[in-house]
Amino acid sequence: MTSPISSAIGAYVNAAKVGPGLEPMGQSAGANFADLVKGAAESALQSGKNAEAMTLQAVDGSAEVADVVTAVAEAELALQTVVAIRDQVVAAYQEILRMPI
Repeated sequence: MTSPISSAIGAYVNAAKVGPGLEPMGQSAGANFADLVKGAAESALQSGKNAEAMTLQAVDGSAEVADVVTAVAEAELALQTVVAIRDQVVAAYQEILRMPI
């Protein structure tokens, strides 16, 4: 299982290769952002499912409490990341609406 931080580092490295103001050939900036948001949402969903599964295993007695706490913390972090992305998108949209024509 890859952690969200390693995904973020990989995305940063790939973005740094492109250069400022340049887009990779065959891809548009909108598609990349949409993929980023979709990936973050899917990661948060998968982390939540993993945390639920670990909690059920702990109830059965087949999982350690430390594993459950770790899974729940990962799910919480992923959800906070998605919420932060959403908040920034809404703030950017509101800023665009305030721009004079």
